[in-house]
Amino acid sequence: MNKSPVILALDCDSVEIAKSWIEATRESISTYKVGLEFFLAFGSQGIHELRSAGDFDLFLDLKLHDIPNTVSGAVQSVRDLDPRFLTVHASGGKQMITAAVDGAPGIAITAVTVLTSIDSSTLAEMGIALKPLELARSLAINSVKAGARALVCSPLEVAEIRAAVGPDITLITPGVRPADSQLGDQLRVMTPKAAISAGSDYLVIGRPITAFYKESAQAMNKRAHEICESLA
Repeated sequence: MNKSPVILALDCDSVEIAKSWIEATRESISTYKVGLEFFLAFGSQGIHELRSAGDFDLFLDLKLHDIPNTVSGAVQSVRDLDPRFLTVHASGGKQMITAAVDGAPGIAITAVTVLTSIDSSTLAEMGIALKPLELARSLAINSVKAGARALVCSPLEVAEIRAAVGPDITLITPGVRPADSQLGDQLRVMTPKAAISAGSDYLVIGRPITAFYKESAQAMNKRAHEICESLA
């Protein structure tokens, strides 16, 4: 398998569409993100259907956030899906993250720091005085101490977080947009090449690639290939 740093987000409401996206990009991409939209609609069976045409590395982006016992049970319930990465909210605290890690030692529990749709004004409205960078760095350090092996953060914070947690933690960054793409609902963004240069290991990209499927599978494959090639 080609271990591309790009993780394609399968954010859609159809198993068949998600499968077609995988088939269209398999030459360039080997890791795919399944999030809440897809998982709540189709569950574990949907993921098994996606893998029926060929295996891939799974980034299961459920962003679990609850009391430690509940999160531990949730992690164990998806263990058989063998995700490479499984997300929890870093804001759930040390005990919750440790419970997730203990519930699935073979899975890289991935702590989500500050969502890329949140900026300083949003944090202020929530009563949080910290800037996104300050909060993300603090959450990242706490998560790694709790046993998280990977982190999700904005590309704008990745260099600072890399310096704080060291080289052995996998850093995954959404909020990545090629220069010619629309921002959508992302507020803190960076281009793919800049994000890799800043210290990202993996880039979560969705609409800048999947939108090309409206033209053709070939156009989507070309777009994915162009983005991956730009990172070489």
